[in-house]
Amino acid sequence: MKVWKGVLGSLSILMLIVFLAACGNDDEAATKKDADKGTNNDAKTEESDEEVTIVYARGVDTTPGTDAVIKAFEEAHPNIKVEQREMPADTGQSHDQYVTAFSSQSSEIDVFNADVIWPAEFAQANYALELDRFIEKDGIDMDAYFPGTVAAGNFNGKQWAMPQYTDAGVFYYRTDIVEEPPATWDELIKQASELQGEEGTKFGYIMQAAQYEGLITNAIEFIASYGGEVVDENNNVVVDSPETVKAIKKMQEVVNSDFAPDNISNFQEIETENAWIEGNSVFARNWPYMISSSNDEERSEVVGNVEMARLPAGDKGSAAALGGWMTMINRYSEHPQEAWEFVKFISGPEGQKITAIEGGRAPTLKKLYDDPEVQAVSSLFANPEFTEVLQTAVPRPVSPIYPEISDIMQIELSKALAGDQTAEEAAANMQEKMEAAMRE
Repeated sequence: MKVWKGVLGSLSILMLIVFLAACGNDDEAATKKDADKGTNNDAKTEESDEEVTIVYARGVDTTPGTDAVIKAFEEAHPNIKVEQREMPADTGQSHDQYVTAFSSQSSEIDVFNADVIWPAEFAQANYALELDRFIEKDGIDMDAYFPGTVAAGNFNGKQWAMPQYTDAGVFYYRTDIVEEPPATWDELIKQASELQGEEGTKFGYIMQAAQYEGLITNAIEFIASYGGEVVDENNNVVVDSPETVKAIKKMQEVVNSDFAPDNISNFQEIETENAWIEGNSVFARNWPYMISSSNDEERSEVVGNVEMARLPAGDKGSAAALGGWMTMINRYSEHPQEAWEFVKFISGPEGQKITAIEGGRAPTLKKLYDDPEVQAVSSLFANPEFTEVLQTAVPRPVSPIYPEISDIMQIELSKALAGDQTAEEAAANMQEKMEAAMRE
């Protein structure tokens, strides 16, 4: 009897050990399963040999650029298929749909295009996957990109987005009126005053001064050209400074001058473009696309009489506001390595060259502007002035609460331009309200 008791005791101990081992294996399997998902993406660093489909969400593309770059990627990576998901043309609607999906930790989308003003917000909200380990592992040279495009995707010292294609504010002038464009804002004021009326022009200078996002891009250009900032690299609000005050005063001087349209506070891009191609202004600020409409013989009255240059300089030089799009990875993607391979390709030399040639998108890689095939796409890409503009492009405030910052700036700057408050009051109010928004 004692022998049987001993045997039964030993069996019980053995069964307990087997049970605990099985539980341990289950825990390990569960951990591995979580690791393969976006909840622990560090665990999955090698591209799988099995065929994987990733979903790439992007805005409307009426060019063959996106299809061409995906085809080239799939040829280079036969085990990765890319399914496109077209988002609304309205970027605000796209933004809101992304927020809805990512806030519920959906893994439906793997890679997505992001406006240059989104990365900090999405990083702070934990929607995006940080890319530094991928960049370091694959030896990506971030210095090969235009600095502003890299800075737009960097938040709290980490890179959250890769530059895909870019845009920047540029200065237009009439070559049948002006031989050399003004180098500084003061020179612009002088020339615009003197030349207004030449060749049938009504205005000396036009820009975007309506209360909307375009006002912010114009303001950033003034502020940066005088050495000011809105939010520094440590996410501190620094807008109330002598430099910013001086920039706002110069902006007031331009907007309220006799050479600007009386209704310039209603001017957005479309009003600027229409007035320009009708031959109504000597100088204009807009985005690079306007060179095309300027030379459109069916629409333009200024064909052959338009050149582009860098925006006028303040005390610290010329500055152009950064536009364009980045590429990001959903933190909850179940295929982070494959997603990175796609991001690396479309943001790299081969992908950006295809996008430039097939889609007319301005590359973010400096060396591509020396490529004859890229230069052949557009006179802009072959124009050294345009490359210099992109080289010095300044991102809008990189902040997780950028929408609130933009609203504050729009309201306070519009009051200053309308004469309802001084430049000093505008800077102080922006500082106070932005700091309050940061604390919320």
